Amino acid sequence: MPKPLSLTGRRTSGLLLHPSSLPGAHGSGDLGPAAAAFVGFLAAGGQKWWQMLPVGPPGAAPGFSPYSSYSAFAGSAFLISLELLAGDGLLSAKEIAAPASVRRGSASLQEVFDFRESRLRLAYQRFSESADAKLVTELEDFVREHGGWLDDFALFSAIKNHHDGKSWTQWPVDLRLRRPAALRAASEKLADEVRYHRFVQLLFDRQWRGLRALCAERGIGLIGDIPIFVALDSADVWANPHLFLLDRQGRPTVVSGCPPDAFSSDGQLWGHPHYDWAEHRRENFAWWTRRFQSMLYRFDAVRIDHFLGFHRVWAVPARAKTAKAGDWLAGPREEIFRAVNKVIGKVPVIAEDLGAVTREAEALRDKFKYPGMRVMQFGFGDGGSFHLPHNYPRRSVAYTGTHDNDTAVGWFRSLPSTNGRGAKRAGGSGGGERAKAIRYLDLRDLKQVHWSMIRAAMLSPADTVIFPVQDVLGLGGEARMNVPGVAERNWTWRFRNGALTNELARRLKELADLSDRTGS
Repeated sequence: MPKPLSLTGRRTSGLLLHPSSLPGAHGSGDLGPAAAAFVGFLAAGGQKWWQMLPVGPPGAAPGFSPYSSYSAFAGSAFLISLELLAGDGLLSAKEIAAPASVRRGSASLQEVFDFRESRLRLAYQRFSESADAKLVTELEDFVREHGGWLDDFALFSAIKNHHDGKSWTQWPVDLRLRRPAALRAASEKLADEVRYHRFVQLLFDRQWRGLRALCAERGIGLIGDIPIFVALDSADVWANPHLFLLDRQGRPTVVSGCPPDAFSSDGQLWGHPHYDWAEHRRENFAWWTRRFQSMLYRFDAVRIDHFLGFHRVWAVPARAKTAKAGDWLAGPREEIFRAVNKVIGKVPVIAEDLGAVTREAEALRDKFKYPGMRVMQFGFGDGGSFHLPHNYPRRSVAYTGTHDNDTAVGWFRSLPSTNGRGAKRAGGSGGGERAKAIRYLDLRDLKQVHWSMIRAAMLSPADTVIFPVQDVLGLGGEARMNVPGVAERNWTWRFRNGALTNELARRLKELADLSDRTGS
């Protein structure tokens, strides 16, 4: 029998890839055949984890960020495989044929999403007209099981569509403030649209359960991502205004951000509403418990983005022009995790503890024995030895880079232009981050920096190591997933069909075997 998957106490490795980055004929990756093929690649490469970004409905244009979702519970309609829907008889092969611009990859993300939604609406029309008894029953069962979040999300989505996509803060006051008569009227008027959104969530759930079953069969664990904050324009805030610091009109009194630092004299304004932790305490953190339950329904482990926020967060007055005017607010600290663990047991968490880590935040992480993160790219500058492989604690999850970083190759190529500063920061003979990286990684072939970094992480003491697929492929900065602080042109990278070869799987397997990470 294979050993149970765990982030700690067993040496494992895996890959970081959002499903939208998979290849396919419909403009963005999804949960269909390419996802199944990727699971096969992971298994052939001796990998035990597939880590993803948040899989909820992405935020509004132009950013489409998965970290600004309309829901902390729903699945993204745009990850639903049209090929699998055709296999289910809900669409025909002709109907899922994408326009040339979508097939070639020259379409905008908006065009891709518009095409995908048109196909989902056609599938719903077919479902409604056929009244397939089995699928109708399945939808009814799904609504009963997930109604705690699904009812609010479906009504929110229907009203939002009816008001041309406007934020709920711009809806008529009766709907904005959820007055019962207005909600009843909207539910009746938009009943078919509400049912459509429930149906779409069923489709996502069916495909997700199929993918997770395949992963379990191949010994692959799924790692999800919880952003600590939720978007103001979300079903979560609209349906639960008492859980957030809002005024009587539903507007935030304070918003998220970070204080001024060496990188920004004004700090950063992120704009999420803050939680009313006193209200969460009064409800014994029930909303958060449901959120973790929802994640563990889909994933085997969860990365908490900005874990430090459970200790304290930077709160900026909503009308402030910069983050300078902010102040620290205390988080719920250990109370939230005690409450969640009491209901659902210990949650397998990766604590994203990057940034200005306080001793108190470290103590919170360590109290619950959550592994923190190490990012090798950060290891070659001033004070960066914390992120070098020889210093990784066993209870940590180590990365060559994350979705917020440049690729390993792109990062290394950029170092000559920054070496003027880097020479002083890195110290030592020869100076500079590039020179230190070459010495530390014993680089004989500079074109193989990505494999040298992967090998160093594999051989490190860290129990779990994760690599972006871009680094396995040796791609440069053109394959970067996200540039923090830049709203557009993120989240669009995809790898081409056939790029993940048997040779790459063999090389990963050899390193996994060498570093005792295959569990075999």
